[in-house]
Amino acid sequence: MRSEDGVLATEQSRAVTSPATGRHAANRAMRPGRVIGYRIDETTLLIIGLGRVAAGSAMVVIGDDLADTRSAFVSEWRLSAPSPRARHGFAALLPIGDAHPDISTIRFGEEETGAQFIFAPRLAAAEEAATLILESAGSQSAAVIDGLVDELMAGDVTRHRLLTITALLQAAHASDGFVELIGESHDGVTFLQGWSRGMAPGSCRMFVVGNATPVIAEFGIAVFPRPDAPDGASGFVGLLDANKATGALDIEGLVFRARAGWRHIALHPKKRITGPMETPEHIRSILLRTHGSPDVLLSLRAAANSFAGKETVSSLPYPVRMGIDNVFEADGGNLLVSGWLYDPDGHITTVGLCRNNAAARLDECWTRYDRPDVSESFNEQQHFAPSLRGEQHTHGFIAQAQLPSDDPDASLYFELTLRDLRRAFLPAKPVRVSARSATLRQIGAIDPANCALPAIIDAQIVPFLRQSGRSVPVIDTILNTGRFDEESSPPIVIGAGESEEDIAPLLALLALDPETRAAPIVIAMPEVRFRRQTARIRELARFYGLSVRLVSVNGSGDDCDMLEAGIQALTCETVVSLSASLIPRAAGWYGKLVATSATLKGSVVSPVLAYEDHSIRWAGSWIEEDNDDQPVVGRYTGYPLKAVTDMTLTRIAAASLACCIMPRNAVARAGGFSAGYLGAHEKGLDLGLRLNLSGIESYVLPSVQMWGCDDVRGGGSPALTALVEEIDRKIFKSQWSPVLGIKKHLEKRPT
Repeated sequence: MRSEDGVLATEQSRAVTSPATGRHAANRAMRPGRVIGYRIDETTLLIIGLGRVAAGSAMVVIGDDLADTRSAFVSEWRLSAPSPRARHGFAALLPIGDAHPDISTIRFGEEETGAQFIFAPRLAAAEEAATLILESAGSQSAAVIDGLVDELMAGDVTRHRLLTITALLQAAHASDGFVELIGESHDGVTFLQGWSRGMAPGSCRMFVVGNATPVIAEFGIAVFPRPDAPDGASGFVGLLDANKATGALDIEGLVFRARAGWRHIALHPKKRITGPMETPEHIRSILLRTHGSPDVLLSLRAAANSFAGKETVSSLPYPVRMGIDNVFEADGGNLLVSGWLYDPDGHITTVGLCRNNAAARLDECWTRYDRPDVSESFNEQQHFAPSLRGEQHTHGFIAQAQLPSDDPDASLYFELTLRDLRRAFLPAKPVRVSARSATLRQIGAIDPANCALPAIIDAQIVPFLRQSGRSVPVIDTILNTGRFDEESSPPIVIGAGESEEDIAPLLALLALDPETRAAPIVIAMPEVRFRRQTARIRELARFYGLSVRLVSVNGSGDDCDMLEAGIQALTCETVVSLSASLIPRAAGWYGKLVATSATLKGSVVSPVLAYEDHSIRWAGSWIEEDNDDQPVVGRYTGYPLKAVTDMTLTRIAAASLACCIMPRNAVARAGGFSAGYLGAHEKGLDLGLRLNLSGIESYVLPSVQMWGCDDVRGGGSPALTALVEEIDRKIFKSQWSPVLGIKKHLEKRPT
């Protein structure tokens, strides 16, 4: 059965209509000279007895130990049915601290004038202790219990203490009402509705009884008439701050101080719990019938207009509209959003991106840029014609935000707040991709000639990439072709990432060199490429007589990610990395690297990388002391190969992971490849420096040379490639300039 407002009608329990009938009967009789105890929590005992003990603060001695003295709070009453042996009763709250629970005697007051009692050996239950007070104090029980609750609430309110308070109040007053509905919302508040005798309109300090740590929160109350409620009761609605309160399923009741004293409101057995999408509509259905203070009604109105899963921007009576182009979400709730906001008259005061009671303020950190196409689409609509700023076209925006990602099914939405405090919402569906993929897709959609592009990169793209979490490559499938023996000689690990380099020529060259033809070869690929190319690669391996291990990696990734996955598929001591974009300049390179590595245990050794025109692409990375703009440089880049032909094995700051021989555990020891880069150059350089900092020395071996061209980072146009290079340089500089600056400073200090 439901009432007119759609909530459960009250089914009154006998405890509500007749407090005495729901009372627990005391299992033990109280006798003069003896006290009964109930352990409230680890620090406090409730002691009940018959006898004259002065109310207020009393000195208490436990047992015969005169040194064990402590102060207790005492509440006293005159017995409703006095006897010759006792005319008064009392209840005391005794701090026990480290006292042993097996207390034999207890004395209140001084030794000569105090009253000594024998302590009952068995402690009482909460309901029994409450009933003993109720039966002994009679009509005074309400005042006695209020005094005890006042004292209990003044200290640290633990869960056990709050349960004791609940038992006392239920015994003295039965239930003051019921909570019939608990509504969750996207606004960080919990909506409560029910009926009560003691609640009054306004703000009230509410203690939430639950199965977790007790919560104290301000509760804004509004009331409304309830014909189905008992006499003297009215309906109530209110909002609890959910940032403090427990979840809807954890709430078991409420305790608050009304004008007539402390009261308890229980949870109705047939309570209803509404989700964030239902609660706003329910509040709207009842809001017009409530009355209360203006601030409470204002907060209820705001909750009634919170997000309910629907788009409401288009229903605004102002020239305000919004559109979303992209919402990308990387690991850890790292978001990159773009779109446009048409607000020529400046009605919007704030723009937020919200999820799970958390919000990121976009208008304080976004980058705006011109979108004349948005202006043109509204110019022909008379009611959208701008009245104040007709020439401005900065409707576009890009923003990076961070929100909790614990619940992947939680709604993500934009919230617009207007000058008149009304709100409008726009739901968003995030595309979950890697930070690298999100960035490439986002910058690929921006005109490289856009004047706002530098600001977008600095303020949005770089922070987005820097905050991207690292995800370790996950191996899906391993297939061996030939007799794969990784202990016979160091395996050659080839990372074939998302790019489509044909590795057939490289396999042919490896087969022509007797040293590499006998070496085990690992080829790691994303799962999509693995399914497409496995059959052909295995056929080539059998034809050339190569020993090949094919590794399929979940998801996508670049050459560096695949290299890391390929290394994970091995257990040997040493590996040789080889980019699929490189080819050996001459046979014998593998043997020279292996022989050199044998003399430099635990080090990384790289060959020289050259272009086909015999100019140097890379011949070592060094820390540049006086170049803050480029802290790590390749000193021989662009020189002819003969510039390094006379060089011997040389110590460098970072090796090239595109081709090197290194300990198999080196990558894991340095923390793996960073996820914050778009291309392989700075990504490899970043790991190379971390290898050096972790104690793994790096060398370049000029007598070994490999050919290759620069990687086309991110694919696409030359303009996009240049943009990707610029982003990676900025990320690398922001990451390493402070570290390398400290390192250079320490190296320059005199010993």
